[in-house]
Amino acid sequence: MNPEERHIFSVLVENRFGVLARVAGLFSGRGFNIDSLNVAETHDESISQMTLVTHGDAQIIEQIYQHLNRLIDVIEVTDLTTGTHVERELVLIKLSAKPQERAEILQVAEIFRARVVDVKPTSLTLEITGDEGKLNAAIEVLDTYGILELARTGKIAMLRGTSV
Repeated sequence: MNPEERHIFSVLVENRFGVLARVAGLFSGRGFNIDSLNVAETHDESISQMTLVTHGDAQIIEQIYQHLNRLIDVIEVTDLTTGTHVERELVLIKLSAKPQERAEILQVAEIFRARVVDVKPTSLTLEITGDEGKLNAAIEVLDTYGILELARTGKIAMLRGTSV
């Protein structure tokens, strides 16, 4: 039995109506799971980049790669997992922040290089960027103060160095 592996795909697509639905439909129609999906325009507004995280054995990953390449609006598919790459996520965390805990929360935030993006009388909202491990560690520590709300972007990634 082949072990399952996590793979990160960078998919350049035409920035057109329905492209995201076709990609999502490809996955749901074949019973593949999307663990994380991030889509945004590139520096060229006619092209969007999808960063898609999924998992499966080697055969499933190859099927996903082939199916993505066959979609009409797909320009290029790159399996970033096969090369050295940089990946990041962003998380917004709204915490319950009693006045006597604020200084301590801010010290913890500094350790994780978090930025305070909102302050209210009974709460603080932090923004943290980094890899999955850093964000998970920050969430675990900050959970002790009482997480009121959490929003996470999912991964964005690209190959290291210059590529053509």
